[in-house]
Amino acid sequence: MNPLLREIRHTPLLWMLIFVPAVLIAARVVPTSHTLLFVLAVLAIVPLAALLSHATEAVSEKTGDAVGGLLNATLGNLTELIIAVTALRAGEYMLVKASIAGAIVTNSLFMLGASFLLGGFRYHIQEYNRAGGRMYSALLLMATIALLAPAAVSELDLARGEVMAQNFSAALAILLIVAYGLSLLFSLKTHKELFASMDHGEAGEAKWPINLAVGTLLVVTVLVALVSEIFVESVQHAATTLGMSPAFVGFIIVALVGAAAEMAVAFSAARKNRLDMSVSIALGSASQIALFVAPVLVLLSYVVGPKPMDLQFWPGAVTMVMIATVTATFVTNSGRSAWFIGALLIFIYVIFAMTLYMVPPGSHGPV
Repeated sequence: MNPLLREIRHTPLLWMLIFVPAVLIAARVVPTSHTLLFVLAVLAIVPLAALLSHATEAVSEKTGDAVGGLLNATLGNLTELIIAVTALRAGEYMLVKASIAGAIVTNSLFMLGASFLLGGFRYHIQEYNRAGGRMYSALLLMATIALLAPAAVSELDLARGEVMAQNFSAALAILLIVAYGLSLLFSLKTHKELFASMDHGEAGEAKWPINLAVGTLLVVTVLVALVSEIFVESVQHAATTLGMSPAFVGFIIVALVGAAAEMAVAFSAARKNRLDMSVSIALGSASQIALFVAPVLVLLSYVVGPKPMDLQFWPGAVTMVMIATVTATFVTNSGRSAWFIGALLIFIYVIFAMTLYMVPPGSHGPV
């Protein structure tokens, strides 16, 4: 415990951990103060993300950057999955779908772009293993095609379109989960040599013992889950007060907060010239959402939702996901990056955010 306490004592950002008990207490004392709970939840997730960053880096020292990136993406997406399941139980399917599409775009554009930008400020040119980028991009492209398919089927028979889309989405969900499982087998077992990290990272400070790191990961993941539930219960009411549409809330706000833990690790790794880990987190998380989180939510909707959820997204969401996928494929093909590439990715993301912000607050039919 000494390394953990020393880290908290010497890192001002971690002093914000006081907001974790604050938001948990506030949720009990003033459960109807949604705007207050929303702000406290965001402030609590930030230091938890930083703590998760330190613990994940310690684990990745033992497992390597590729597995470390996968571990961090999985833990980060657990938060997004919990947020989505909470919305699923409430029947907020618009919020669920917006958060899925937003998480894919946020990870593949904003997180990847910011990693390139922050790393590029310290290093003239950074290199990374492009095999991982190619595989994740291919997975994202396949998932985007899967998002396009239910809309095409539903338009073939308007009378039975909704039922057809639901049945087709359930079949697609199983197919995507199988594809994701095969990608793990390929990258971690049969062809793992293709995804070996390049040895050009900085020598860092002494890491935590592995037992402390794993224990911290487990505890922080539970705390993030608890805070995320409070966040999703308050975000819709707070958004209405602040004049934001459900599309903007799910696509931008929920996606950014849900990915906070992953971003902390990805940005830290990029600043240490460990871009393999940053790319693995950003694109690995995006593909995991598309091929695992989204299908799991479709199957869970049959159990916890008021009705089954399909994979039929509004056209604007699919377009943005497709653009993000093609852009990520293009920029990661060379295996090299500089700060300006990261800036361009962030500009594309900001264009999407500005577009969604223009959607009227009461609208349920976004672009």
